[in-house]
Amino acid sequence: MPWDSVPWFTEGGAEHSSEVARLLAYAAFGGSEGVVGAADLQVRALSSPAAEVQVTTGAVAIINRAAGAPYQAYAARLPTGDRVPIAATGAAARSDLIVARVENPYSYGESWPNPEDPKAGPYVFTRVISGVPKSTTSARQVRSSDSAVALARVDIPANTSSITQAMIKDLRGMVSPRRARKLFTSFPGAASSLTYSDNKWHNWPGAARWDVSVPQWATQVNLVTTFAGLKFSKANVFANMQHSFIGKLGEDTTIDDDQGKGNRRSTIVVADSFYVPPAARGTVQTLFIQTYMSKAETGDLTVDQATSIISDVEFVEAPDQDGY
Repeated sequence: MPWDSVPWFTEGGAEHSSEVARLLAYAAFGGSEGVVGAADLQVRALSSPAAEVQVTTGAVAIINRAAGAPYQAYAARLPTGDRVPIAATGAAARSDLIVARVENPYSYGESWPNPEDPKAGPYVFTRVISGVPKSTTSARQVRSSDSAVALARVDIPANTSSITQAMIKDLRGMVSPRRARKLFTSFPGAASSLTYSDNKWHNWPGAARWDVSVPQWATQVNLVTTFAGLKFSKANVFANMQHSFIGKLGEDTTIDDDQGKGNRRSTIVVADSFYVPPAARGTVQTLFIQTYMSKAETGDLTVDQATSIISDVEFVEAPDQDGY
């Protein structure tokens, strides 16, 4: 019989195989694996560092990597926090990988021991794979046949028995991260100039200002603002531009124009990626540009009817790392 003879879902008391149930989970997760929520299964040091780490509550999708098990996935949850011991190091430093792993002895090709209670298991665990390369970022790099996902790597210095947060590298991925992207545009109806004079930041141009709704689930925002047709005049121009959003200032984009006193135009791009703090999620925040005019050059910047300002705002749901 070439088919698994009972598809999901069939009436009449038909018995459905575990393989078909895991097929359903695989399809629901889109063939991906990782934590379900942005805050799920964080590996954290204890408030008083000790020879163990704690894993926060959450849920995870894990691909079944047993032999002969294509298109199958497990769905697992951790309803209460977990703690796992970390062995002390000796004269040499060591890296340990913290994983969520399914150990199912009944899946074809698996060799895990049978649990004490076949009905209750357990079949899923937080495990420590000790002594991995410091470059390790996934469970497959060190145990390719395990049905496991990496949560974190702990890089432990020599002669250390207490784990601090600085030693923990978050490696979580999300199974179905959400994204939302929107373009905000502005076309100035009249000329507005910023002249050299004071070596200070100005909220300019005023046309580059928008009220942006932040999704409740967003943990990161990517910003790309383009000034097409930005005008330089009178003399050389040396300036900087930066984003201001959710209470943060972005990296500077430097404008260094040495073309003299004639009128000319150029395209300037300002880009940033910010962590979205919990207090900003689900709120409306103002996005605007700040510009700094240096006294080193005496030219002016202008936006006018020939200028287009486009801000590409993309919100991303990524594993929440408490501000990192």
